[in-house]
Amino acid sequence: MTESVAVYPFPAVPPDRAVELIQQVIADRPMSKMTMPFGGDVWVIHRYHAAKQVLENPVFVRGPFARNEREIPYFVQFPDFLKQTFQFADPPDHTRLRKLVAKGFTARRVNKLREGTLLIAEDLLDKMTAKGASANLHEDFSLPLPIQVISELLGVPLSDRDKFVAWSKSTLATSGMTEEEVLQAGAELYMYLAELIAARRAEPHDDLLSVLAAAEDADETLTDAEILPIAMLLIVGGFDNTANFINTAVLALLRNPDQLKQLLADIDAVVGTTVEEVLRHGTFAVGQPVAGGNGLPPWIASEDVELDGQVVKKGEAVLIDPGCANHDPAMFADAGTFDVTRKSNLHLTFSHGLHHCIGAPLARMEMQVALSSLFRRFPALQLAGEPEYATEYLTAGMKLLPVTW
Repeated sequence: MTESVAVYPFPAVPPDRAVELIQQVIADRPMSKMTMPFGGDVWVIHRYHAAKQVLENPVFVRGPFARNEREIPYFVQFPDFLKQTFQFADPPDHTRLRKLVAKGFTARRVNKLREGTLLIAEDLLDKMTAKGASANLHEDFSLPLPIQVISELLGVPLSDRDKFVAWSKSTLATSGMTEEEVLQAGAELYMYLAELIAARRAEPHDDLLSVLAAAEDADETLTDAEILPIAMLLIVGGFDNTANFINTAVLALLRNPDQLKQLLADIDAVVGTTVEEVLRHGTFAVGQPVAGGNGLPPWIASEDVELDGQVVKKGEAVLIDPGCANHDPAMFADAGTFDVTRKSNLHLTFSHGLHHCIGAPLARMEMQVALSSLFRRFPALQLAGEPEYATEYLTAGMKLLPVTW
C-alpha cells in the first residue's frame, strides 16, 4: 500500500492519476475525515454504496443548516434563499414541498419543452453560422440555450430577459462585484420574481410559475414565500450548471475522437448514453487536472449510524464526493474509461432518493438536444484553442470554448 492511500483530499492531478488515487482510497476505506477550508470537520463519502446509504437513510438531515443551529459544524455558508428551499428541508416539509413542485416537472411538460428547446438550438446555430466559421461556443450556444429554456419555463417575457440574465449570473459571483452589488442584484431578482408570481396568480399562463402558484394537494398550497426561493434555486441551478454540462460534453467529445466517432455514427441511438457518461465521468474526460475534495451539499447525522463499517456519530456532518462514487470499480466496470456507449450508468451526479435533483429530466433533455443539434450541424467541429474558466463565479465553469467548423 502506497503512502498516497492515506491522502485525501488530493491536489489537482491528471485525470488518469486522479482515478488511480480515488480507487486506492476506495479500496482502503469508505470515507475520510476532512477539515473544510471554511472550518469544521466532515466525513467525505468515497464508496458508491456507502453514498447510497446516506442518500436513502432518513437519519441524515439538512434542517439544522436551514435553522442555523449553533451546534452543527459550520464549514460552509449557504445563501439564505437556498436554505429556504426543499433542498434543505427534511420530511414531512420536504415531502410536501417536493410533491407540489413536482407538478411543474411532469414528463408532458419536459416533452413539450423539448420541441421548443430544439427550435432554440437551431436558431442559435443559425446565428453562429451567419457570423462565420468559428465561435465561442459558451457565449454563442451553451449558455444562451439553457437561459432561454429556463426563461420559457418560468414565463419571463422576452423584454425582461437581459436584466433577468444579469441578475441571475450575479447570484453566482465570487469576485468582480462588491458584496453590496451582489446583494442588490439578488434583491432586484427577488422582487421581480415576486411581481411575476403575483401576475401569474391573477392571470395564469402555461409556465412553471403559474403551475407553482396554482399547485395544491388536499388543502395545502405553495405560498409566495415558498415559491420565491424555489424559483431562485431553479434559476441558479437551471442555467449555469446546464451550460457547464454542455460545455464539458462538447470538450470531452472533441478530446476523445474515438468516442465522438461513436456518437456521429448514430446520434439518435447514442446521445442518451453519451449524456449519462458525461454526467458520470465529468471533467475527468476533458483532460483538465482533477482534485479530490468536492462534494454535494452536506447532511448532519441525527443519531449514531454505521456506514460500511465506519460509525458516524450524532451531530457529525457527511458529504458525498460524486467524483469518487462515480468511479467506484465495485459499481462501474472499467470506471476510469470514458465510454459513450456505457449501458449501466446509475451515477450520483444528480444525487439519489429523497434529494434527487428535481430538474434532472430537464437538464438531460437540454444536453441531449444541444449535443444532437450541434454535431448534426457541425460533424467536423474542432477546438480552435484552449478553454478558459470563469473563476469569478461559484460554479467556475468555462467562459471561453473556442471552436471552428
